[in-house]
Amino acid sequence: MGTILVFNAIKAIRLSLKEFLEFESYNVEFEEELNSAYSKLISTEYDAVICDIDPSRMEGMALLEKVRQNNNKTPFLMMVKELDLDVIVKIIKLERSYLVKNPVNLGRLKQKLRELFLEEEKEIVSKKVSEQNRIVLNSCSLSSIIGDSSAMQNMFKIIDKVSPTDQRVLIIGSNGTGKELVARRIHECSKRCKKPFIAVNCAAIPSELVESYLFGHEKGSFTSAVKMHKGSFEQADGGTLFLDEIGDMSLSAQAKILRVLQEKKIMRVGGETEMPVDVRVIAATNKDLRQEIKEGRFREDLYHRLSVIPIRMPSLAERREDIPLLIAYFIEKIKEASDDKTITIDKEAIEALQQLPWTGNVRELENSIERLSVLCNNVITKLDVDEYVGAYSL
Repeated sequence: MGTILVFNAIKAIRLSLKEFLEFESYNVEFEEELNSAYSKLISTEYDAVICDIDPSRMEGMALLEKVRQNNNKTPFLMMVKELDLDVIVKIIKLERSYLVKNPVNLGRLKQKLRELFLEEEKEIVSKKVSEQNRIVLNSCSLSSIIGDSSAMQNMFKIIDKVSPTDQRVLIIGSNGTGKELVARRIHECSKRCKKPFIAVNCAAIPSELVESYLFGHEKGSFTSAVKMHKGSFEQADGGTLFLDEIGDMSLSAQAKILRVLQEKKIMRVGGETEMPVDVRVIAATNKDLRQEIKEGRFREDLYHRLSVIPIRMPSLAERREDIPLLIAYFIEKIKEASDDKTITIDKEAIEALQQLPWTGNVRELENSIERLSVLCNNVITKLDVDEYVGAYSL
């Protein structure tokens, strides 16, 4: 898998990490002295470093800063007991350094390591991915769902339980909360992970094209059908079909979806024979489907078919303690996308961002960080937040 250097002074933690990492087939080396760890990192190539940040012994941070001064880009996973804003700000300033809450959740640590080691493969695979059909193969890294709040931890537990199954999932949440990321994570952690993930925005399909888009059509079946087309269900065969904004789909289209879920067969427009499809359906909505049912805009039988496992996405306002982590993640993305961009943020700016309403949720926060990175100097301040974000918040 990869070679990891663990820098930690506590023997019990070193032994625990050793047992876990070796079980996951990683090669592991250990150091408890700062200078020895630094020497190893300068002379040997490691795939990642795991180290702790103890408030009374900040050698983990000292090691990271010293290594970065030497232009070494080895990824660091920093185990932090308390998510102190001062520490977060320091880590944001340094590239390829990531926060891991301590005591560490071994399941989350495993996912983070998979993300790091699959980055290079992700770049190769993404070039082969069809943007038109939005297919994402398992070779891509795990979808980044950021959060350590209790609301997110509860959601992660449900995801972990439902992912290995074939049960249908209904993800409920406001726009911008990350519903598609959850759908992708479920697919990536499922036994279907090597098959396609197809995402369909139900609200964007004209009612007259729904059948062709979802089930495909044969050549010559209508005027513009110049060649055979495979629909979304057929493209997702063996994998996962994500029906986003299912609450915006017309009643006639809902009836067609219900029939496929019942029969597990489709027929292309203009076709004469039915074809079996093996598809796991994950749906999402920002609407109250129970209210939509009462008002006659959504089929109750389809609702019960889709909502075997409901997952509610918390709004950003419900998990404000995750905002510093999200800011760190978005700033790191900006740094990676622009080699010549140096950007950090001060503690007061983070606190100001935590106080905003965020009606657009995580998507609004990401857009705001991107705006600040363009309009501000290298250090984002509270004055910048007030001028470029607070003035535009709803």
